[in-house]
Amino acid sequence: KPFNFATSNFYKMKILIVGGVAGGATAATRLRRLSEENEVIIFEKGQYVSFANCGLPYHISGTIDKRDALLLQTPESLKERYHLDVRIFTEVLSIYTDEKKVSVKNLQTGEIYLESYDKLLLSPGAEPIKPPFEGINSDKIYTLRNIPDMDKIVEKTKNAQNFVVVGGGFIGLEVAENLIEAGKSVKLVELGNQVMAPVDFDIASFVHEKAKQKGLELLLNVGVEKFNDKGETIEVFLNNGTSVETDAVILAIGVKPETKLAVEAGLEIGETRGILVNEFLQTSNPDIYAVGDAIEVAHFINNKKVLIPLAWPANRQGRIVADNIVLGNQYKYTGSLGSSILKFFELSVASTGLNEKTLKKFGIPYKTAIVTRGHHAGYYPGAKNMVLKLIFDENGKIFGAQAVGEAGVDKRIDVIATAIKGNLTVYDLPEIEITYAPPFNSAKDPVNIAGYTAENILKGDLEMVNYDEFWDFVKENNAVILDVRTSKEFSGGAIEGAININVDDLRANLEKLDKNKTYAIYCQVGLRGYLANRIMRNNGFRAVNLNGGYNLWSKVNS
Repeated sequence: KPFNFATSNFYKMKILIVGGVAGGATAATRLRRLSEENEVIIFEKGQYVSFANCGLPYHISGTIDKRDALLLQTPESLKERYHLDVRIFTEVLSIYTDEKKVSVKNLQTGEIYLESYDKLLLSPGAEPIKPPFEGINSDKIYTLRNIPDMDKIVEKTKNAQNFVVVGGGFIGLEVAENLIEAGKSVKLVELGNQVMAPVDFDIASFVHEKAKQKGLELLLNVGVEKFNDKGETIEVFLNNGTSVETDAVILAIGVKPETKLAVEAGLEIGETRGILVNEFLQTSNPDIYAVGDAIEVAHFINNKKVLIPLAWPANRQGRIVADNIVLGNQYKYTGSLGSSILKFFELSVASTGLNEKTLKKFGIPYKTAIVTRGHHAGYYPGAKNMVLKLIFDENGKIFGAQAVGEAGVDKRIDVIATAIKGNLTVYDLPEIEITYAPPFNSAKDPVNIAGYTAENILKGDLEMVNYDEFWDFVKENNAVILDVRTSKEFSGGAIEGAININVDDLRANLEKLDKNKTYAIYCQVGLRGYLANRIMRNNGFRAVNLNGGYNLWSKVNS
């Protein structure tokens, strides 16, 4: 929107920002670009502002060699370029909303003083969860949130060989990967049955397989009970009756919003325990805004309240708040999709929107289409397969998508995230013109293929059954399992009880099949299975296909 002088707060204001990373830093620099007049003060408890916290794990392995590369801005650079007053080692102790003042402590000198404000922005972030386990305060237990945390882990790697990572989320997996890359022995403990909660078990299974290949030992469905510091080592006691002795523990079981200031100031807290904000990112006090990991937001798909501690939402929110403070509340935050991606050795794993687990939790009916395609033309050297999973409803509304592969994953999830934000349906995905040349793509992009597949499912031209429903379907329908791969592929591994007819020989063998039977068809990834399905249905047979083919089946059943 153009600048609106009539509705703007175009007078000199004093704006205080609590937290100088991500949303806070973005808001501060935007505030200065909007106005040279306003006084902007950033308070940061730590030593560093505007650092690349998502890059911290990669310095542990040396992938990011230079530590200073993670320091995007300094108090001095923010002062010089943006004329911002940045006060590091400074903690805001209290907010006095009636007087519109904050109590501030200089952590180096111990001085406590008051600072007034016209507008206040809370961007305190989130803190690592540290359950009250016995032994949790051992100096051999680390978390990774900031530069000093990273420095401690890097120092520990100099004389430690064995590590236990607790938690299979983004930070846990990234730390485990980088410790492995640094030549360390690593075990990862995860309470759930899979790592990387934003994706479903079938997609996570590819990560499980890669971890095994790389020597990362995954202990799934296992939780920590307590720790015992043994001098040179620390023992981790697990709830399955076993224990692991190791040199150090990296605790990465999640984060919780930093809400202490907000609670003590009487600001409302949401149902997820994040700071409650409205569509303009105002708290329950109209002169106080909040952004980032500390706030509760609405999910873009189902409008449910969620916590999404990711960098993109924090930075977007920071810009919106700056505009709303200076120009008046003109800009709304429309909600988060939770789009995210993980590099795990050679793999990329990404997702956007809602997954199956969440849809089942809320009782929302859905369908899935899983396609496997090369990230560029197969005849051009270096093509890597990716698995793309599309989740949608009976009307074609896209609920979400997930993908895993060695290349091209980010592009496809980004396209689908854009389609969701643009309110496109699965029927629109085949219409998206995606650039094509053999080194970059195929003439039909995997996003287009996923759209075609979803369209076939919704029109009734293709019936799919998922891996977790397969055996129930076979039993209930007394179905014949038909493997349409080559005999060589079949002999190398197949679903128990399957018969094998190569798709190229299927027409010649139709007379041997029973039209009174239901056939559950699969191939390696889905294309030949789809062709077999059309042949059989066009000849009067009832046929359904295994979603994702044998490639996916073998992963989830390994």
